[in-house]
Amino acid sequence: MPIVPDEKDWTWVLSRPCPECNFDSSTATPSTVPGSIESMIPRWLAVLRRPDAADRPDDQTWSAVEYACHVRDVFTLFVQRLNLMLTEDGARFADWDQDLTAIEQDYANADPSAVGPELAAEGHEAAESFARVREEDWGRRGLRSNGSEFTVLTLSRYFLHDVVHHLHDVDG
Repeated sequence: MPIVPDEKDWTWVLSRPCPECNFDSSTATPSTVPGSIESMIPRWLAVLRRPDAADRPDDQTWSAVEYACHVRDVFTLFVQRLNLMLTEDGARFADWDQDLTAIEQDYANADPSAVGPELAAEGHEAAESFARVREEDWGRRGLRSNGSEFTVLTLSRYFLHDVVHHLHDVDG
C-alpha cells in the first residue's frame, strides 16, 4: 500500500532544532560531519537486523527497511549534490521525488540483508566525500529546484537531519 507523500519543506531545520528527533543542525561543523555520518551506519545496520525490519508498523508508515532504502538513496543523492556544488558555480539540483523512487525501487519488498551493505557503502562514501571538502569550499552555493539556497555547510546539516530523523523514526 502506498504511503501518503511527505510534501513538507524541511529546510526550517537549518534555523531551529527539530522537536521530533532533537537534531540541532547548528552543532554540525565541517570537522564533525564525516564522523556523524560514520556513527550512524552501525545503528542503521542494527535496525536492519531486527526480525521485523520489513514489517510496516501501520498502513501509513514505512517499515525500517523502507526507511533504510531511502537513507541509502539519500547518501547517494547528497554525494551527487555535494560534487555538483564543488564543481559548478551556482549549482542547481534537479527535483527528487522520494516517494516515486520508493515505488520504482520497490522499497517495500527490499531484503534487509541486501540493503545493509548497500547503505553502509553509500554512507562511507558520503562521509569520505564530506571529509574531502576543502575549508574554502564549505561556503560554495547551490540552489534546489524550489528555490531553496544551500551552502556546502547547510547542505551537510540538512542532509544529516534527514539521516538522524529517519533513524529516530525507526527507534534506532
